[in-house]
Amino acid sequence: ELMNKRIDTDSIGEIEVQEDKYWGAQTERSLHYFSIGTDIMPSELVHALAIIKKSAALANHELGMLTEDRCKLIVQVADEILEGKLAEHFPLHVWMTGSATQLNMNVNEVISNRSIELAGGTMGSKSPVHPNDHVNMSQSSNDSIPTAMYISTALAITHRLLPAVSFMKEELAKKAEEWKGIIKIGRTHMQDAVPITLGQEFSGYACMMEDNIARLQWVLHDVMKLALGGTAVGTGINTPKGFAECVVKKISDFTGLPFVPAPNKFCVQGAHDALVMVGGALKTLANSMYKISNDIRLLSCGPRAGFHELEIPSNEPGSSIMPGKVNPVIPESVAMVSAQVTGLDAAVAMAGQSGNFQLNVMLPLVGANLLDMCGLLANASNLLADKALQGFTVNTENLNAGVGRNPVLVTALNPEIGYALAADIAKEAYRSGRPVIDVAEERSGLSRKRLEVVDTAYS
Repeated sequence: ELMNKRIDTDSIGEIEVQEDKYWGAQTERSLHYFSIGTDIMPSELVHALAIIKKSAALANHELGMLTEDRCKLIVQVADEILEGKLAEHFPLHVWMTGSATQLNMNVNEVISNRSIELAGGTMGSKSPVHPNDHVNMSQSSNDSIPTAMYISTALAITHRLLPAVSFMKEELAKKAEEWKGIIKIGRTHMQDAVPITLGQEFSGYACMMEDNIARLQWVLHDVMKLALGGTAVGTGINTPKGFAECVVKKISDFTGLPFVPAPNKFCVQGAHDALVMVGGALKTLANSMYKISNDIRLLSCGPRAGFHELEIPSNEPGSSIMPGKVNPVIPESVAMVSAQVTGLDAAVAMAGQSGNFQLNVMLPLVGANLLDMCGLLANASNLLADKALQGFTVNTENLNAGVGRNPVLVTALNPEIGYALAADIAKEAYRSGRPVIDVAEERSGLSRKRLEVVDTAYS
């Protein structure tokens, strides 16, 4: 299908753009040169840039730099972006220039051309709203893109991830309370150890999630320090006095988050250690979720030839050939998410090392990966809590049988008869198949009554 084209221009020269698209020359060039893979810039980054453009227009107007008419147009279009009305006009791929200049210009150009349309002008004319002179006023890609990364990451953690992890923690805590009286065998090295309650086991999982929530809240502190106002290299060239404080206050008001101007712009533009730390916290959460998911798979394995201490919900048929088979599909899914997040964090850490002098040149990777990690972990947390944890039942028969066969008595006798004799008693009981208490009565010199007291106390 032939599309009508218009001629758009940038500092390089002329280029054709589909006339029904709001983007301009720099966006079009990026599509020509950087359409690598299928990863499109996350909408969260675009929305964060819209918040920045809206806040910057208001700040620039307040500081006497931008006319009221232009300010109103920029704010109106930024709001349209935030409402999702212009989503099709942000087509750029993640794998672009390392400063993500073209993403910044994509947003600038869309706001410019949509503003021109609203004002009754000609798209591509850059009048009355110019993408660089007006939409990008008092900014550079080098401070607006890092700021967008920090805003979008903070919003994703605050509004998506933390609620999901809190939901999972609550479901784990409910099971810990519900199962606090159910005794089972604890295991170390995958071998029988001493009894614990199923509630104690799940209280450990709930505590892991509580600790992860605290870590995520802690790493957010540094993410609140925004680069905006540093412009090209951190000096703030081309910004009016008071711009950083004014624009960040507006961003904070719009988002409801306590953003502040970074006290040192060279720190937050040349490096992104705060985001590397976020990646580490997300990886730690992934590790916790992997451990919990793997334990659940093991506790439910069988059901006849395994532990089968937990009965997992039947979410789907488990085999195309074995009728009636049920698999731990949700824990498996969560484990794969955890592995993916670990890999994404490795890329973030490597990208975090690419701060060359006053600019990091792997910003698109860091921004996209962190948002991907937050989304994956939020979805997986909700899935594990809603579709697995809520449906678990306990196989008390298997739990009781395991406790009855366990030679915990000999561990409890260590202080009275010594490790060596206790070990001999355990081995003989296992070898002969006799109850531990019978062998202990013969070998330890302790009375049956005393042994029964100890056995009852520890099981």
